[in-house]
Amino acid sequence: MGERTTYTPGTFSWADVATTDQQAAKGFYSGLFGWQAEDMPMGDGAAYSMMRLNGKDVAAVAPQPQQQREAGVPPAWNSYVTVESADAAAEKAGQLGATVHAPPFDVMEVGRMAVIQDPQGAFFMVWEPKQMIGAGLVNAPGALAWNELATPDVDGAAAFYGELFGWTTDPFEGSPQRYLIIKNRDHGNGGIRDLTENEPMPYWLVYFGIAGIDGGLSKAEELGGSNLAGPMDIGIAKIGIVQDPQGAVFAIYDGQFED
Repeated sequence: MGERTTYTPGTFSWADVATTDQQAAKGFYSGLFGWQAEDMPMGDGAAYSMMRLNGKDVAAVAPQPQQQREAGVPPAWNSYVTVESADAAAEKAGQLGATVHAPPFDVMEVGRMAVIQDPQGAFFMVWEPKQMIGAGLVNAPGALAWNELATPDVDGAAAFYGELFGWTTDPFEGSPQRYLIIKNRDHGNGGIRDLTENEPMPYWLVYFGIAGIDGGLSKAEELGGSNLAGPMDIGIAKIGIVQDPQGAVFAIYDGQFED
C-alpha cells in the first residue's frame, strides 16, 4: 500500500474531477471505488468533496466552474504536480511557452496552486503543499496510480516538462505505439504518448487502481458510466478507459503497483 506523508517536488500528488453534477459523481465514484465523501465548504454554498478510502484522502469531486459550463467544456479530471513554489513554477512555465490560466493563489490554509496549459494544449495544476500534501494513499486499488499525457508533440512535451520539473523520459519498449515513461529523480511518474485521432484535445489522463479489470469495467457501466476502451493487456497490467455519467474520462489499472 502506498501511504504517503510527503511528496518529492515534481511528483503527481493529487487529482480532482470538476463535474456538472457533484452529488451524482460522488455516488458513481463511491460505488466504483468504495470511496467515502466529506464535503468541505468553499463559500457561496459550494463544497469541495474530499473522497477517502480507509480514512486516507485519495481524490476529490468539485463543482465545475460556471464559466467552463457556459463555454461547453466537458467535466474533466485534473492532475496536480507537487512543487516547492507555485509562484516560481508558474513563472517558469510561462517562460517555457505555457499559458498560466489561473495565476498562483492560496487555497485557504491547505496549499497554493496555479492552473497551467502546456505549450501543446494540455491543462495541469501545480501544488505547493501547506496543511495538505495531496493524496494520503496512492498506488493501490481505489487510489491514484498513474498520470498519462496524450499530446500531438511527444518530444516537445517531454522537453517542456523536463525543463519545468526536471523530469527525464525512457521509451517503453513493450508499447505498440510510442510511449515515454516519465522519471522524477529516477522514480516512475507517469507517461507521455501520441494523441489519437478520436481524442479531441491534448490532456492528462488519470489512472486509478482497481482490483479486477473485468469487474471494474462492468461496475462502471452498471453505475451509468461508459467503457471507452478495454480491457487492454499491457503486460504489467490490464487497463480500461471509462467515461463517467457526467462525461469525465479516466482510466482504471489492474496490475503491478510501485511502492
